[in-house]
Amino acid sequence: MVDFKDKSEVKFSEAAQKEIERYISHYPADRKKSAVLPVLHIAQAEFGGWVSPAVQDKVAEILGIEPIEVYEVATFYTMFNLKPVGNYVLEVCRTGPCMLRGSDQLIEHIENRIGCKVGETSPDGMFTLKTVECLAACGMGPMLQIHEDYHENLDPEKVDKLLEDLRNKAAVKQSN
Repeated sequence: MVDFKDKSEVKFSEAAQKEIERYISHYPADRKKSAVLPVLHIAQAEFGGWVSPAVQDKVAEILGIEPIEVYEVATFYTMFNLKPVGNYVLEVCRTGPCMLRGSDQLIEHIENRIGCKVGETSPDGMFTLKTVECLAACGMGPMLQIHEDYHENLDPEKVDKLLEDLRNKAAVKQSN
């Protein structure tokens, strides 16, 4: 977990800085604020999957805007994590179509399997469980998203297999 006391400690990698500059270049000089979403995505990827207040302050500094303008965006969108998260963020759709097809039961099943409730991270630090609004896969519910990957038409058995695969993937990474 990367946590900074203030923005002076926040240092983007050279590759991230170049990507930030590329996004900023898409907008007029007096409209750098328009790059706040992609810059927050870069920051989240760069600093452990979440955007701390210090990281948000650094984003504001880079874009030449007030920190509150970044906080407003980061707190509005559920795609930004405002506290440390596990290796895998399980985002379960909870809107009507998925709910009708069993998302509530699936969420309860996941909570029991990973040992934490919605909004929490599992004791082993592997998983964070979140519920989100529509992920635009209404015909394939219940479903969840992990990073950019959709997992659709889920049931408890498919979820168990998915969790096992993720744990095995993590174990392989640790052994290398």
